[in-house]
Amino acid sequence: MPTPSDRGAPPDGQPIEPIRVLRPRRTDALAELLKDLPPRGAVGYESIALPGPPSEAEDATQELPPVRDHDRTRRSRDIPRGRVPGLRRTAIAAAVIAAAVIGFGCALLLAGRGESTAEAAPQPTATASATPTPTSTAGATDPDGPGTLREGDNGPEVTDLQQRLLRIPNVYDNGSTDGTYDSTLTAAVARFQLWYGIRGDEDGVYGDDTRRDLESRTGGG
Repeated sequence: MPTPSDRGAPPDGQPIEPIRVLRPRRTDALAELLKDLPPRGAVGYESIALPGPPSEAEDATQELPPVRDHDRTRRSRDIPRGRVPGLRRTAIAAAVIAAAVIGFGCALLLAGRGESTAEAAPQPTATASATPTPTSTAGATDPDGPGTLREGDNGPEVTDLQQRLLRIPNVYDNGSTDGTYDSTLTAAVARFQLWYGIRGDEDGVYGDDTRRDLESRTGGG
């Protein structure tokens, strides 16, 4: 960078312009305004008397009676500490309503249980009274017909049954004719019913249908 030979002479080239110019503030404007104000001692003040209240206003004004200390104490004693007036009555009314609702619900439950018990009680009686009827009917009339023979019976009728079964091939081979309706004879009767398609009697029971078919095959009694 070239330096000028003489400090007083500007260098060759474009001159440099200042970016910001600083100038001192003018504080003398406030001082000039203060000069225009008159001095404090020269300013005078005038006293003005305020108007008083009218004469009638004092007569119309009434003074309130002072509050006595014992009145405050009595009022504070009337209201319990920590309680709100009317809260006790509200709590009592709510308790009465809750008790009434609970009692009504218990009454409904008891009534429902009583009805269910009353409905369930007659069932054993009706069943007990209806039960002997089919038992007595079954004992009076055999579903396989009168004169039916079954396992456990004894007598000449059982002997006649054994002799007739011996005449049917392969039904009661080498069977006994002792007049006892045992398990062997029961199996022989059931075999005869199965082979010859007899469906009217119980399996192994010598009823009317089995008797008629067997007598027709072995001759009349």
